Amino acid sequence: MSKGPICFYYGNGKLIELAEYPRVVLQPDFYKPAELTYLADQGVQTLGYLSLSEDTGPPAPWQRQERNPDWGGAFVHVGHPAWVEHVVGQAKAAIAQGFHGLFLDTLNVELTYPEDVPHLLTLVGAIREEAQPAYLLANRGFGMLPRMAEIVDGVVFESFSARWTDEGYAPWPADTLEFHAQIAEQLLQLELDLIALDYADTPGLTDFAMRRARQFGMQCVVSDRALGRV
Repeated sequence: MSKGPICFYYGNGKLIELAEYPRVVLQPDFYKPAELTYLADQGVQTLGYLSLSEDTGPPAPWQRQERNPDWGGAFVHVGHPAWVEHVVGQAKAAIAQGFHGLFLDTLNVELTYPEDVPHLLTLVGAIREEAQPAYLLANRGFGMLPRMAEIVDGVVFESFSARWTDEGYAPWPADTLEFHAQIAEQLLQLELDLIALDYADTPGLTDFAMRRARQFGMQCVVSDRALGRV
């Protein structure tokens, strides 16, 4: 019996547990084609992780000097031709490896480099062109709406109700919850699969996130900061 609508798992292995989900998001480097075939044979739709505006690789000409303070990856110039080629190549490789689709992450450039929003939208379109008819699931990317809704199949609202902080897991303050609610109401007008991905470590906070997601027409997944739960 399925545990939930989707599992975001950034570790490796756990094939037996992953097979209980209809859809899973995985790190492509951690899985061999035979393992993806096994999951497909169990009826699991696998989505490969793809970062579109941050790079954790070695120094490269598309990288900016600034880095993500939480994870250490370098922010990139999204429109750099070599970065576009690199990311589209990763997308094609993941599909060739056996993934059924892609999870597009680090789409919030409107908060850091708003001038890159048009470039990011072009990059998402290029990925769609190469990966068609693969399933595309976008993480946030609200600065590209409504245009992005014509390209992807679903949207994840990461940290919709609950978040991780330096002190642990907690709900967002009231003003942030209200702002997120306004975005969620806009998402409901679009023909997309909607998923809330929240972070919690207690039954009370988990229940809060699950109930609030349902109020806004979203399925909810609750995990830890490292996305290490299956």
